[in-house]
Amino acid sequence: MKSKEGGRLEQNAEVEKAILVGCQTMMIDDLRFAYSMEELASLTETAKGKVLTSVTQKRERLHPATYIGSGKVEEMNALVQELGADLVIFNDELSPSQKRNLSAELEARIIDRTQLILDIFAQRARSKEGKLQVELAQLEYMLPRLGGQGVELSRLGGGIGTRGPGETKLESDRRHIRRRIDDIKSQLETIVQHRERYRERRKKNRAFQVAIVGYTNAGKSTLFNRLSEAESYEENQLFATLDPMTRKLILPSGFVLLITDTVGFIQDLPTSLIAAFRSTLEEVKEADLLLHVVDMSNPDYFHHEKTVNQLLEELDVKEIPQLTVYNKKDIRHPNFVPTATTPTAFISAFDEDDRSQLKKKLEEVIIGMMDAYHVQIPSSEGKLLSLLKNETILRELKFNEENELYFCRGFAPKEHPIAGQLEKYKV
Repeated sequence: MKSKEGGRLEQNAEVEKAILVGCQTMMIDDLRFAYSMEELASLTETAKGKVLTSVTQKRERLHPATYIGSGKVEEMNALVQELGADLVIFNDELSPSQKRNLSAELEARIIDRTQLILDIFAQRARSKEGKLQVELAQLEYMLPRLGGQGVELSRLGGGIGTRGPGETKLESDRRHIRRRIDDIKSQLETIVQHRERYRERRKKNRAFQVAIVGYTNAGKSTLFNRLSEAESYEENQLFATLDPMTRKLILPSGFVLLITDTVGFIQDLPTSLIAAFRSTLEEVKEADLLLHVVDMSNPDYFHHEKTVNQLLEELDVKEIPQLTVYNKKDIRHPNFVPTATTPTAFISAFDEDDRSQLKKKLEEVIIGMMDAYHVQIPSSEGKLLSLLKNETILRELKFNEENELYFCRGFAPKEHPIAGQLEKYKV
């Protein structure tokens, strides 16, 4: 049973049965490929699908017409019928012609990795902007693939890969899709301008900004929630967080900063999908410091760390200072060896002592990015003293009753407006 609400089709809790298909080319080593297939299985489960089996093939290169060889396609067809699979999920993005050819050959819906990720995004988006961005990415994915989708959508309808705008008459109307894409882009532009104004205000107030980044399911939201006592959605699923969330965090010295939780990175994420989550990535670009969370219990932690760093490079944010937080130390992988060249912390996000140590480490790193000050301030300058307590890291504060001066020593953010005010009180 399916119900239509607000132009979107939702499927009840029926689990769709899926066969996973991966093709290993000469460029990919065995271990890398095995992890990639495991991740595809996790993505499928996150999208509420049940993996029946996985089929793999080694080839020099992907088959241009059918992704896998023709013999393997025949084998797949028999498997689909024997297991009663609803859909076949491919581990790479299929070209429009590959998708068309496979749809003609196999008696099941064809989904590729990109479509699967988009489907999860469609389930996860909470804010108006998140939903618009998902729809935009889905429509842009759908547009060049309209030719083969009619039969496929009419065959089964609904389900994984069709959440969001998927199962509508959009597939037969290119002009309608193009109009909708333009409409969404214009709505997003307005939202982006609003956010830019908000960020400018934050900049004017000189708030120090930290963004949490990391591979999906590394424990970013768990850490974010416990550091800031916020209510970001946390779950042992891929892409549990989609919409960026910003909260205040108070360090042991009393220094207040803003911390933002972001969507998880993932390997082989097409650039179009990265672009779709512009809001999250803009928060990353505006950060003064990145907290890169790595799951040290995952056997593939090294590649996850590498993937995030490569994507940060693509986003031109590699220059932003980074603190690498190796998370889940209570269940760390036996072969784990830290490889970060940045300052590091080893924690379990659930452990209060570990979080306290992380806050101290965070403060150390931030101090390294600041200028030291040593001043004597008259007791009449109450406003300036208050600024020192809240917007700088105040290490020493003594009051001399004879001359009614406060002796202050600490660290202030570089280029902070307070620097000019402190100049005349230098010791």
